Amino acid sequence: MDDSRSSAASRTQRFYGLEWLRFLLGLYIVIFHTLHTYPSISDWSGYVTNVGFFSTSAFFVLSGFLLTHVYFGATGAMREPARSFWVKRFSNLYPLHIGSVLLAMAISSLVGYLAITDQDAGASIRFVLYDVNDGSSMASITHYMSNPELVLNILLNLTLLHAWNPFYLTFNPVTWSISTLFFFYLVFPWIAPRLLKIAALRRALAITNLVYLIPPLLVIALTDFGAPETGLLHRNPIIRLPEFVAGILLYALYRQRSREGRLLSPGQQALLLGGVAVAVVIGSWLLQHGAHAWYYLLHNGFFLPAQLALIYVVAHWPSPESHRVKRLATRLGGASLPMFALHVPLFVIFTRAERVLAGEPSLCLTSVSRCMDAAGPASLWAYPVFLAVTVVFCMLFQEWVVVRIRHWLQRRLLPLVKAESR
Repeated sequence: MDDSRSSAASRTQRFYGLEWLRFLLGLYIVIFHTLHTYPSISDWSGYVTNVGFFSTSAFFVLSGFLLTHVYFGATGAMREPARSFWVKRFSNLYPLHIGSVLLAMAISSLVGYLAITDQDAGASIRFVLYDVNDGSSMASITHYMSNPELVLNILLNLTLLHAWNPFYLTFNPVTWSISTLFFFYLVFPWIAPRLLKIAALRRALAITNLVYLIPPLLVIALTDFGAPETGLLHRNPIIRLPEFVAGILLYALYRQRSREGRLLSPGQQALLLGGVAVAVVIGSWLLQHGAHAWYYLLHNGFFLPAQLALIYVVAHWPSPESHRVKRLATRLGGASLPMFALHVPLFVIFTRAERVLAGEPSLCLTSVSRCMDAAGPASLWAYPVFLAVTVVFCMLFQEWVVVRIRHWLQRRLLPLVKAESR
């Protein structure tokens, strides 16, 4: 097979296992941010949810892996110009980001007005929490943005630069990951061709992991785990870039070993997955019982080998024979990013509606304030319903809203960048 046919075959390969993994990473981040809010399971829920950042980091690695597969395949040249790549990535991220932020701002304002719970009374688009990991009280890290801060952070969100704010998260906090992803997309056409020329890929992966560990080690040695260092480690795009770089290198390693016929045996895959499970269990225990420093180390580097191993193993899984299973995997994988972006406002809507229905909802017909006062508690038994509703809503939101706006933007922006490149 010549190079052109090899490249085409490589790009047409679909990693359906990775589609399932994308979905499960999105589902776990939903659980990470919501399950701990139920007091009845607070004794053990932390063991389930405290490594939720594993999902976000693995998603960044997976993004590097899949983008390299789609845009480079078996070659060292990108299959389209950088400008058209940027337009396509922007068209996919921006509608989701803006839609989720507007929804979150509307929900924050409404929740603060209705004040169904004691905590809701302080809800506002101005409400933020300073990012620290030093055991500070809630009162000491609570902050309400001034008018200049509010305007600045609206501008940062509109320009997808909000991940560069190291002090606090705003409006829809989880969309920092979209801001960081967009930075990765901006540098991808420049860094990917250079990384794909590296011959010693395993050494490059090891060096990338060591470089990634430098910032948390400096924070542990020189700071008191406050702000802005916690926010910098959490979401600064440059500090998180090694995860994306590792994904590009991992695809190059997978491609290299595929050509050599040196893929993993089922026994090797099981061994690596066992290692991932052990790493997650140990990490969860350390976060529950260890010093504050473990959070920084696990969040920024210690988990990276496990994330690489997980993605590498799942990339080996064969495609299903059933067209329906393939279609379902693709749809659920496509819902992963909306799940990342929309689950917080959706959870607020679901739990507040549940509380109203558990009280005396008929009062809402005569007195909204009395109806809110009569609201009951949220039930853990309704939580599976919330998860199912979130998955379905995000899948349909991606297909009916994001995809249509993406196509609309591309039809208008792609001709402009193509005209400029002539």
